[in-house]
Amino acid sequence: MIQVLIVDDHETVRMGVSAFLSTQEDLHVAGEAANGEEGVKLALQLKPDVILMDLVMDGMDGIEATKQIKANWPQAKIVVVTSFVDSDKLRPVLEAGATSYVLKTSSAMQIAEAIRKTYNGESVLDAKVQGQMISAFTANVPLHQALTKRELEILKLMSEGKTNQQISEELYITIKTVKTHVSHILAKLEVEDRTQAVIYALKEKLFGS
Repeated sequence: MIQVLIVDDHETVRMGVSAFLSTQEDLHVAGEAANGEEGVKLALQLKPDVILMDLVMDGMDGIEATKQIKANWPQAKIVVVTSFVDSDKLRPVLEAGATSYVLKTSSAMQIAEAIRKTYNGESVLDAKVQGQMISAFTANVPLHQALTKRELEILKLMSEGKTNQQISEELYITIKTVKTHVSHILAKLEVEDRTQAVIYALKEKLFGS
C-alpha cells in the first residue's frame, strides 16, 4: 500500500483527490495538509511514500516546502500538482528536489499513475512541462554550440573565403561531403546562405576578432 500525503490549500481539491485515491486498492491517503508549513511538519512526521505538493499556497509555497522536506529527508518523493507551467516556478521546484510535475488539468487516474511511477523511482513530467523545460533550459544556448567539430572547421574555412573546392582539397573530403556539411551549418545557425553564416561567425567572434 502506497502511503500518500496531500498538501494543498484548497479544501475542495484535497477532498476530491483524497476521495479518488481512496478508491484505489494500492493507494492510501496517510494525511492532508492545508499549507506549506503543515505539509513540511506532516511529511517529516508521517514519512509517506509519496507527497502530492501544490505549488502556489499562502504563506510557505510548494517550492520552499519541497526544499525544507528534502533538506531534512532527502529520500522524500514529491509530486508537484499545479496549474502553473511557468519556467520561473518549474525550474526552482525541480531544483529543490521534486521528482515529478503534473498539471491539475490531468485526470485523477493520471495523477494516481504519477504517484505509482514516482513511488517506483520514475520521474513523471507532463508533456507541456517537458516543452517548457526544453524552452527554458535552451533559451540562452548559442546556435553555434550545436555545430560539430568538423562543421566548425568548415565554417572557419568559409570565413576565410575558401570555396567548396578549396575546402574539399584542404580537408581531403569530397565536394559532396563539403556541401552536406555546409547545408547542416546553415540549418543549425538558422541562416539562408554562406554569407549569413560567415557574418554570424564574425559577430560571435568564433575564430578570433
